[in-house]
Amino acid sequence: MIKQQLAAQLYTVRNEAKKDFEGLLRELSAMGWAAVQIDGLHGNSARDLSALMKELGLKTAGMHVGLERMKNDLKAVLEEADLFGTKDFICHSLPDGLQNPEGYASVKKDLLEVAAKVDGTGYRVGYHNHDFEFHTSIDGKFALEYLLENPAVYAEIDTYWVKKAGQDPLSFIRNYAHRMPILHLKDMTADERQTFAEIGTGVIDFAPILRWGLKSGVEWFAVEQDYCPGSPLDSLALSLENLLKLEKTL
Repeated sequence: MIKQQLAAQLYTVRNEAKKDFEGLLRELSAMGWAAVQIDGLHGNSARDLSALMKELGLKTAGMHVGLERMKNDLKAVLEEADLFGTKDFICHSLPDGLQNPEGYASVKKDLLEVAAKVDGTGYRVGYHNHDFEFHTSIDGKFALEYLLENPAVYAEIDTYWVKKAGQDPLSFIRNYAHRMPILHLKDMTADERQTFAEIGTGVIDFAPILRWGLKSGVEWFAVEQDYCPGSPLDSLALSLENLLKLEKTL
């Protein structure tokens, strides 16, 4: 049942989280999400939020964490992961200054050092892409492929950003079978803007992506929409509705 593997990435509803995180979690639970992916606590207590999530039956599909925090505050990151009941913490992005061959070499070294620190503990270090990692080549590979060469760093591929970079999402994710516990689902509008869209309303064919994920070790399908035309909660509700319709065809 794919319904039990669907998570809402909280970056989608970051403004709502800043205003009333607890109320937001209640609304997402009532909407039917099985899990959320943490993207900052906005001044709230991890202990309080995790207790509420347990009460609501909401699971945690990993946490997005900055690279500097991974490197310099790892103990606190792991304590949060324990509270939220997840083993996955994922580097969510990179500043502009690192988006070059030297920067990627530095990032790869840092990610592998963090991975070595948690080796054998069950925690998993991941990397979430945008399209900029496809704009740089290193050793004949896209920078994203270079960062993910070592299986100690888990992939968290975002379908929209792969498509935005001119690549086919299904073909690209096939390289990371059983190395991607969390897959980011994000659609793209069919017009010339090529901007973010609710799942099932854009140009990406998600049925084969979901089928692949179910066979290839994906534990969570996390829905993220960076910007929404109206209410982000309405956008998440539509994406969830369309995914549940799609599930019946798989």
